[in-house]
Amino acid sequence: MAACVVPAAAAIPACLKRRRIAVSSAEPYEEISRFGEGAFGALKSIGEDHGGHAALLREARFLEEACGGGDNLLVVGFRGVVRAPATLDLRLVMECVGPSLHDLLRQRGPGSPLLPEATVRAAMWQLLTAAKKMHGGGIAHRDIKPQNILVGDGRSVVKLCDFGLTMSTDERPPYEPAGTLWYMAPEMLLEKPEYDERVDVWSLGCVMAELINNGRPLFQGFYDQGQLCAIFDVLGVPDDSTWPGFSSTTFATVTMPELDVKRDNYLGEHFPETKLSKDGFEVLSGLLTCNPEKRLTAAAALKRQWLAKIGALKLPKEELAPQIPKRRRLHAVCLTRFS
Repeated sequence: MAACVVPAAAAIPACLKRRRIAVSSAEPYEEISRFGEGAFGALKSIGEDHGGHAALLREARFLEEACGGGDNLLVVGFRGVVRAPATLDLRLVMECVGPSLHDLLRQRGPGSPLLPEATVRAAMWQLLTAAKKMHGGGIAHRDIKPQNILVGDGRSVVKLCDFGLTMSTDERPPYEPAGTLWYMAPEMLLEKPEYDERVDVWSLGCVMAELINNGRPLFQGFYDQGQLCAIFDVLGVPDDSTWPGFSSTTFATVTMPELDVKRDNYLGEHFPETKLSKDGFEVLSGLLTCNPEKRLTAAAALKRQWLAKIGALKLPKEELAPQIPKRRRLHAVCLTRFS
């Protein structure tokens, strides 16, 4: 899997400094099983090598803000911060939702039937709705990927989680690249110092393509330049007419002359109408537009025909449910509050 790019620890944005996070005791909770290491789950700690307590409190503030006081139900619920009595370590307590979208897609296995387009559409409506509310509050997640999307409620709801790389768009640039390589937007890979919440929209386009492809990522590079090549092999190399200023980037001036670059867009060949409807392709291509100024916003995508009349449509329960023994589903860190 592509590596995660983690920027240097950042100060808490001014817009979040007013919000205090109360820290209570972990004694009312009992850990009854483990996910293992990872971002998903109901209980999270952060080691000192990843920022420790400061990073955890920063994530807690962003998660609370993204939840919108409980209004954004498509983001994993924030339950508070607790301190373990024995070690005094802090833990971030979240809603226990279910397995990640990544795990469910991988469990379907090669050769499984493709997900129905209605399932993909329902999932994308929920994810884009979550992003619209989050972006409206000035928050960019910066690490949206199947591993950071949890599936719960009988496979009917998807929720964003892991706000460890989140930033406020009120912060002033320059911004550093952050996220996971296969889902990073071109402007990040080109190390442009200014970007906005549309980096999340690109990531959601990658997630949509992966849902359609039964868990196979669309762009799979092994380093920044290689990832750009993987993107341009499908979407074609931009020029100044499609993305003003592209010709002056280091990639265009140094790397491109040594490559046999493709100018044409082949996205339609990857997603013909037998795989994705015309209306669905319009959304996918709008999300996967290299120039962020021309890329759809989450709000604009939700107005497109493919999504506009969905309302509160949910994921069909049976489509993402893998046929696995029940005992393998007991892998969450669940927390039980004593009365």
